[in-house]
Amino acid sequence: MSFISTGVEYGLHCLLFLTTPSDGRPEATVRDLAAMQGVPFEYLAKLFTKLTKAGLVVATEGPRGGFALARAADKISFLDVVEAIDGEKPLFECREIRTRCAVFGREAPEWATAGVCSVHEVMLTAEKRMRDELASHSLAEICSRVAAKAPVEFGTQVSTWFEVRTASRNCKSSAAHNNGLSKKLTPA
Repeated sequence: MSFISTGVEYGLHCLLFLTTPSDGRPEATVRDLAAMQGVPFEYLAKLFTKLTKAGLVVATEGPRGGFALARAADKISFLDVVEAIDGEKPLFECREIRTRCAVFGREAPEWATAGVCSVHEVMLTAEKRMRDELASHSLAEICSRVAAKAPVEFGTQVSTWFEVRTASRNCKSSAAHNNGLSKKLTPA
């Protein structure tokens, strides 16, 4: 079992598409992000609720609405996303097994229980290092890494894909609205 959930992976990959709205790409809907990444829409919708509550994304209104980053991508760390989706769960929960040694009898001696459990201490250090590492990487940094690997046309392909989805949705919405108006205007 992974310490960091699949939801964090889904969320991070989807957030990368929201990191560069300056190229003219509209904000993305959760449905479009789910389709782009091939992840379940219902699950992603729940993740975006958590990301919104954590102040990492905001819903945008209007015909091209969807979600946008709530702050600059260089101000959103991987740790922010992990904690928004998975919460601030500890890496390790010490069960104080050190107090249960059979040779201690009914009560562990003071030396055995003094201070932090030695096993727990190592785990706390590991957790701190992991959190520090996650905090040191931003969405902007990872977006730059992806851009450096991807062919130049990838960004254009992604923007076009989102634009086509938005235009298609707007056409359907407009047609449905016009159909509803014509029914209201047609005499019975």
